[in-house]
Amino acid sequence: MTIRCSLIRFIILFILMCPCFLHLVYAQDFYGERRNEWLRKAEENKPVLHERLINPVNLGRLEEDKQAFQGWKINASMSIDSLYHSGFTSQSGVIVDFGAHYTGHFSFSLENFNSTPDAPLRLKFTFGEVPAELAVPFDPYPGGLSRAWLQDEIVTVTEIPTTITIPRRLAFRYVKVELISPSIAYDFKIANMQIKATTSANSEIEPLSAATSSVIRDIDRIGLITLQECMQTVYEDGPKRDQRLWIGDLYLEALANNFSFKNHGLTKRCLYLLAALSDLEGYLHGTVFEKPKPHPQEGQKLLDYALLYNVALKDYYEITEDKETAVDLWPVAKKQLELLKLFLDETGMIDYDRAAKDIWIFIDWKDGLHKAGAIQGLAIYSLKETYALAKRLNKENEVAELPALIRQMTDGARKQFFDKESNLFVSGEDQQVSYASQIWMVLGGVTTKKEGANIVKQLMQHENALTPGGPYLYHYFLQAMINCGMGLEAKEIMLNYWGKMVEKGADTFWEVYDPKDEYKSPYNFYPMNSYCHAWSCTPVYFIRKYPDIFQK
Repeated sequence: MTIRCSLIRFIILFILMCPCFLHLVYAQDFYGERRNEWLRKAEENKPVLHERLINPVNLGRLEEDKQAFQGWKINASMSIDSLYHSGFTSQSGVIVDFGAHYTGHFSFSLENFNSTPDAPLRLKFTFGEVPAELAVPFDPYPGGLSRAWLQDEIVTVTEIPTTITIPRRLAFRYVKVELISPSIAYDFKIANMQIKATTSANSEIEPLSAATSSVIRDIDRIGLITLQECMQTVYEDGPKRDQRLWIGDLYLEALANNFSFKNHGLTKRCLYLLAALSDLEGYLHGTVFEKPKPHPQEGQKLLDYALLYNVALKDYYEITEDKETAVDLWPVAKKQLELLKLFLDETGMIDYDRAAKDIWIFIDWKDGLHKAGAIQGLAIYSLKETYALAKRLNKENEVAELPALIRQMTDGARKQFFDKESNLFVSGEDQQVSYASQIWMVLGGVTTKKEGANIVKQLMQHENALTPGGPYLYHYFLQAMINCGMGLEAKEIMLNYWGKMVEKGADTFWEVYDPKDEYKSPYNFYPMNSYCHAWSCTPVYFIRKYPDIFQK
């Protein structure tokens, strides 16, 4: 009886203490119970993927060509029927061309051909977004990311006839098929190769004006395909690699989506996912995963991406007028300001050396780039956008310190980074002149419109200025030029940069492109680069938002 009474008292005490215990748990989590609600809303806005079955258009012949992108091209050779109606043993190494870039699941069938199968056979499939991926040996692998990202698959078949779907989702235009373990006793046919292509983009796109040049039309078309391929159940950075949501890509994809597919539910989903998966202090991770269940990449914090989340939220509210979501996620935006303040000194300057040790500051894929000037300008830009959002939501009293902080940071930026002799912003002990520093000082409004235009003009004449490393920073360069009233010059940059990718045969726009070095790779192996990458799709945004510049 005594034991029973003690047990009952323990159970009652435990029940009474549970709310207190849960309160203590959530007290250590900045957002507490709101996370589950945010995850629920993210799931509610998960889009349906639209599927299409795509068949190959022909066989291709891989040819070395110094004028082609990365030295290789694929020319049409024979019809696909010539492959399907003949034994495969004599055709090993054939290249199949699907005619365009697709993202989805690849399947094929094998059939008997004038003999009886008496042993397993082994096939190797190599998938390529660009021709060079089928020409360059993957091994021995020299790259800095996992070898498993490269799209080659070995399939062992024990029974024929059969139909096989490769489990892994792939992103490609071309596939090379090799027989690596044949049987000497029988031949077989390969047939019915297909890709079940997926995207969450499905709305009709408004046509460009009749006056739009053919090159701009091509840039817009390829940009739309790039965006479409990256629009899956989140805004992926690249459907080949990394197949996940990054804040920097989200912001740029959402801009392009706002003026094309207008799938604003996808933007909403991504904003909620990132909020729900922030760390316990409330700071955002730069990238998150959907599967097997939503989770962040722990430790992957980026200061500039956290600040750009606020800009993405403000833009989402402006384009949709969805005040409920903006108010719901306002605490997340406000919390990212605290992350910035961790690295500010008493003069309003970011302590770059300390910040760079504690958190990743991305800005651009560019070796040797000193980022102190750029991150100061980007932070000012984000603070201004955050305050504009606060005013729209009648929350400016919650961030009443921002106007004074913006002025302090702006004054400090001019004093510390502006070089009166060159009339350019410099960064680091070597007084480095970079496009990144000028771009973000202009976008942050550290300069006047007239000053910004003069800076951009001088920058483009500066022989030693560090140029952008890829399409990501080129986007911001175009925006800076437009903000300075240099629309025609921005159009010329688009034609010379994205237009060069068109000339090189791009089906989709690339993660990294340096016209002076087509083999450039942040990963020490250019086949590892993503050749359909979200942050390169933004010509769609510029062409459609500024028709007076780009559609005439």
